[in-house]
Amino acid sequence: MMRENSMKSDEPIGQTTAVVADTLYDGTGSPPVHDVAIVLEGGMIASVCPVGRLPGNVEIMARAAIAIPGMIDLQINGGGGVLFNDEPTPEALEKMAAAARKGGTAFILPTYITAHGQGFADAMEAVEKAIAMGVPGILGIHLEGPFLSPKRPGIHPRDAIRPIGNEDIAVLSRDIGGPRLITLAPEEAPDGSIRELCNSGAIVFAGHSEASFEDMEKAAGEGISGATHLFNAMSQIAGRAPGLVGAVLDNDRLYAGIIADGVHVHQANLRLAAHSLGPDRLCLVTDAMSTLGTALESFDLLGKQIFLRDGRLVDMNGTLAGAHIALDECLRNMMRFTGINAAEAVQMATSAPAHAVGLGATLGRVASGYRAALTLMDEDFKAVSVVIDSKLYPST
Repeated sequence: MMRENSMKSDEPIGQTTAVVADTLYDGTGSPPVHDVAIVLEGGMIASVCPVGRLPGNVEIMARAAIAIPGMIDLQINGGGGVLFNDEPTPEALEKMAAAARKGGTAFILPTYITAHGQGFADAMEAVEKAIAMGVPGILGIHLEGPFLSPKRPGIHPRDAIRPIGNEDIAVLSRDIGGPRLITLAPEEAPDGSIRELCNSGAIVFAGHSEASFEDMEKAAGEGISGATHLFNAMSQIAGRAPGLVGAVLDNDRLYAGIIADGVHVHQANLRLAAHSLGPDRLCLVTDAMSTLGTALESFDLLGKQIFLRDGRLVDMNGTLAGAHIALDECLRNMMRFTGINAAEAVQMATSAPAHAVGLGATLGRVASGYRAALTLMDEDFKAVSVVIDSKLYPST
């Protein structure tokens, strides 16, 4: 059972500690540095120095082959046997974050998908409470629907998809103490609604959308700043109609999440996205479900039975329903499928998502003054442990 402010009661806030790494990728895309000590103090990174310059009175909390900034997952629907839609509570969020840490993820945006009515209000309240209680790893919220295109529902319940209204905007504009990422279909949004959401501090992405190139240009003018699971459930590139995908690849200000599980997106398209957007605007996401970090082989998703078959999560008709993958595997896949180097792949899992949700000044980089968040890995880029605000969490 979770204790109020449990994180604050046992993290070594007043203690100076260090993580020693054979290799450090700092999140900027720069080449790695070797034999370094990352000094942590008060939940922040105090300094990064050669191991030989580490003061003898500093306690070494962990050693690792590879250290990178704490990875950030902007799209995760469940984990540890729970789905956020089924259990919009701080307790469920704690389980999801713990499951994500098994794959090296330090921070998550728990994702609440399309449901009838204003169930997203309960989800927002749960995240607000979790942040206030200090539940480790809960950064903000991702609301994927219900303001989508009925032509591109994917696994979302079509009968719950609807246009956004003024009452919805009022609820979605409420501050919850962390980023609010909202995925909608811009062509279905009334004029000015995207601008109003962005003016409230929300981050708006396009997704599950039939938007034309022109629709996306207009939405970008109102403040839309990215796309959710690029290539999936959206209008594609054609010769005379670039669609949503073309609009994202053509605009040098838009971010995009992408699922590098080898199932959702063809390797050629992963390469295209990596080369077009670069490591500073392409964000690796898992789109994970309740199976993450468990031995589950099936679960119920809003009344549909979902099965884990050959690494895919599908319903009875074969429709994809999220992914069964952790973020460290996405990172490895991106290197293997696209040929990008490790520094670039690390950016896609750390600094790119941090910047996408407006937190690039405090997260996504290993440098003095940044939040003490690290993902520690073995020499094969498999997660070993995670550091969140100077506290160590084993991934195994």
